[in-house]
Amino acid sequence: MQHSTNERGFFAAKMLATRAARLVSVVLVLSLLAAAVAATGRQSTETVAHAKRYRRLIIRNAIIVDGNGTPASGPKDIVIEGNRIVEIVPLDPVAVKSGEAKRPKGGAEIDATGKYVLPGLINLHGHVQEDRGGIPQPLEYELKLWLACGITTVRDVGSDTKKTLALKQRSEAGEVAAPRMFVYAVWSTPNKANPNTLEQARSRVRELKALGVDGLKFFAIDRDLMAAAWDEAHKQSLRIAHHTAVAETNAWDDIKFGTTSIEHWYGIPDAALAGGVQNFPPSYNYNDEVDRFRYAGRLWREADHERLMKVLDAMVEAHVAWDPTLDIYEASRDLQRAQTQPWFADYLHPALEAYFRPDAANHGSYFLGWTSTDEAFWKENYRIWMEALREFERRGGLIGAGEDAGFIYQMYGFGLLRELELHQEAGFHPLKVIQHATGNNARILGEQERLGRVREGYLADLIVVNGNPLENLKVLYPTGVDVVRDGRSVHTGGVEWTIKDGITYHAPTLLAEVKELVAKARAQRKTKAAAR
Repeated sequence: MQHSTNERGFFAAKMLATRAARLVSVVLVLSLLAAAVAATGRQSTETVAHAKRYRRLIIRNAIIVDGNGTPASGPKDIVIEGNRIVEIVPLDPVAVKSGEAKRPKGGAEIDATGKYVLPGLINLHGHVQEDRGGIPQPLEYELKLWLACGITTVRDVGSDTKKTLALKQRSEAGEVAAPRMFVYAVWSTPNKANPNTLEQARSRVRELKALGVDGLKFFAIDRDLMAAAWDEAHKQSLRIAHHTAVAETNAWDDIKFGTTSIEHWYGIPDAALAGGVQNFPPSYNYNDEVDRFRYAGRLWREADHERLMKVLDAMVEAHVAWDPTLDIYEASRDLQRAQTQPWFADYLHPALEAYFRPDAANHGSYFLGWTSTDEAFWKENYRIWMEALREFERRGGLIGAGEDAGFIYQMYGFGLLRELELHQEAGFHPLKVIQHATGNNARILGEQERLGRVREGYLADLIVVNGNPLENLKVLYPTGVDVVRDGRSVHTGGVEWTIKDGITYHAPTLLAEVKELVAKARAQRKTKAAAR
């Protein structure tokens, strides 16, 4: 068909107009894409999965609590490559909103808008336990609770050493969902005679060093053996955690011989007793745990204040740290509260539940005939103890945070979070409380150059929290917390992501797995009971 010249012109113009419209559409789409990239700082993203390490991971829009005691700051983008924090980028909110912000680009992302990012919590006093009172308890129960509560590092101070060393290796290789482990082996020798000569004391230290432990845990010990064991430990570059107990030695010996950290508080008020020994009744028997814990609750009131200040000053000068584990004795001042903690309903394993019941055969299950008088003494004990802690830090002392869970109504992970609340009760600002469980604990471990901070070059041990822990430490609990917003009650909180060594663990997933594990264990126990 032939077209006139006018018709050919008309079709040509129409074709050009169509092409121009298409070109405008393409340009518009490209412009919108460019604006989106500029605004978000990303080219392509990957959904973050549970229990995976990414080549490159960006946590966006985070408010950061560093772990060194300084105020929160943000928003910032945190860039992780493998298992290291490689970049922290401060954001100008105006520039972000206008699309002019220069932001890091990369693969997987976690949106931390409205959330707080902290260093992973360090549990300075943990025990790896696969049974309680002879009843099996799956190891994954404890490990997943620790991770769900934001704990990325645990200093184990008493377990089956060889098994825990193997667990440490598996954790380092990313083969098991577990915090990183520092293994402090118990120096005393269970089920056989303890070292009793100076050479035996040194030999035991060398034996444990050869196993590959990171440090040593000591209990009550005579002074001559302490001098030899501590000297050998220093020669072997092993750090020392000391549960001093009621013994010939006390905090003055820890100061003299170079203890890394005093656990709990035994030995500190003992070193300040005017008469040199506590006023025990004639019937007192240390091996009777009702006696032991009843009169431990009356110790702080007997310490001479002036002598105590000298002990604290000497600890500071000798760089002896203090890991108070306030949580583990709280049942002594309020037994009913300890026995009715809300997370017991869904997450208390039956093996642990049985171990908690008053039973003279189980360590820490000493509540046989516990009285209001005992609780009153322990309340006073806590008041004086907390005053001493505040004074110790005021004078320059280094305070850590540990839980000692698996005993006395304290569950793994939950115990450390309760410890933080008790540090706040003792009078410490939440920034200092978080520092105790992060930066300070890293220093006590000798790992302050790679752990305990949200800082470029440090290992990627971080937690992303739904809420502001500086406003309410309870938002750290994985079970969450009820808050009031716009006049309505809203359930929020909990650690959303625990990032350990660059591996992203979704805390609610871990908690759901623990709940299922506990439910199955309870059902199995019920079936066995019915079959008897």
